[in-house]
Amino acid sequence: MGFVHQSENPQICRLLENELLHGCLKGDPRAQKALYDEYKTPLFRMCLRYSKDKMESEDFLQEGFIRIFSDLPHFRAQGPLGAWLYRVMLNSILQQVRKKERKLAVLPLDPSPYLYPDHAADPFLGLDAQTVTGMIQQLPAGYRVVFNLFVIEGFSHQEIAELLRISESTSKSQLFKARAALRKLARVYYPELAEGGKI
Repeated sequence: MGFVHQSENPQICRLLENELLHGCLKGDPRAQKALYDEYKTPLFRMCLRYSKDKMESEDFLQEGFIRIFSDLPHFRAQGPLGAWLYRVMLNSILQQVRKKERKLAVLPLDPSPYLYPDHAADPFLGLDAQTVTGMIQQLPAGYRVVFNLFVIEGFSHQEIAELLRISESTSKSQLFKARAALRKLARVYYPELAEGGKI
């Protein structure tokens, strides 16, 4: 029995997905490996963005898949499996970050008005994904998490505040400082962008 998606046809893919899920729920190691192989790359990319290095990313991925296999019986197929896996992995990452950091690095709110609006151009326009991920990994944990949740995942500051158990003003402050830190990194490593007025 093969589990790898070979067809572009959505109906066939859905049938293969159902077969894969059924095998995982029965504890079939072949199905579990196929699920892991099918989704490990996109989920690992997400882990990289929330981690400080590759080793921590691998820890996030491993713990996330343990959570995924544990929670699979709760999947109700009300949306794509990939989207559900993404949410479970994200929740697992946030739980691990909270556990490691205890309290995310939070600096006092800057009383001056923010220099950039929420959806201002980000400091890495034109840079490749690997470079951007490397820069994000250099941020303090609190900055990194808020930046990812707001800019990449699309959460609002209210949602981020609820997820991280911080205030909305703290979320905004963390985002502002994360963007400022990324601009500084970009100017150090890519001075040509600064000279061209791109950052």
